[in-house]
Amino acid sequence: MMKNVAIVLAAGSGQRMGQDIPKQFLSVENKPIIIYTLQAFQKHPNIDAIIVVCLEGWHDILRAYAKQFGIDKLVSIVNGGKNGQESIKCGLDEAKRMFSEDDIVIIHDGNRPLVSLDIISDNIAKCKLHGNATAVIPCTEVILLNDNDTESSIKQIDRNTLKRTQTPQSFALKDILEAHKEAKNRGITNSIASCSLYTELGKKVYYSIGSEKNIKLTTPDDIDIFKALLHTSKDEWMKK
Repeated sequence: MMKNVAIVLAAGSGQRMGQDIPKQFLSVENKPIIIYTLQAFQKHPNIDAIIVVCLEGWHDILRAYAKQFGIDKLVSIVNGGKNGQESIKCGLDEAKRMFSEDDIVIIHDGNRPLVSLDIISDNIAKCKLHGNATAVIPCTEVILLNDNDTESSIKQIDRNTLKRTQTPQSFALKDILEAHKEAKNRGITNSIASCSLYTELGKKVYYSIGSEKNIKLTTPDDIDIFKALLHTSKDEWMKK
């Protein structure tokens, strides 16, 4: 039977957060951010296993937190690479070692702790339908195109033609592994995300539902927003 394997990316150092520890290990209301993220996949009935791509030196700490908070779907922790593309490949290689290439991998940022069950469900469903899926939301802001400098603009981009991407991003494991192989052969080494890797290779990316609440925690301001959203979330699991 096909399995759904979450690959959670937690290998960043979080320098923009301005803290001494990685942002994914910062505690909010006595719980590390990475645990909020892992709980979303732990509680989802269609997620069979979790692999975490973790910053070197933090594996034992993560295992201790996983045990404390009952994350028993966690099957492996691996080191990341020099950049995001390499870190994703590390997680994919571990998934290949442990699972079938016909399984689905759900790649998600460890510092997006408010991913909902509905977002995960739709991501998996759209992947099964189309072969891949990226969570997206509409672009509601006016987008200006820089002139030659970065201080002014006389052009805007039609926001109706744009989507803002998030994670999760799901793929058949064999397809995303093949994409990474092709990228290496073509000298693509620092793609920002799996969906951008696909587009750089000329492959079509399909959409699934995202949410404005599915924020990526990058700066101290994001932590303040996260704390506020924690107390307004309608998801019952977030209140536990």
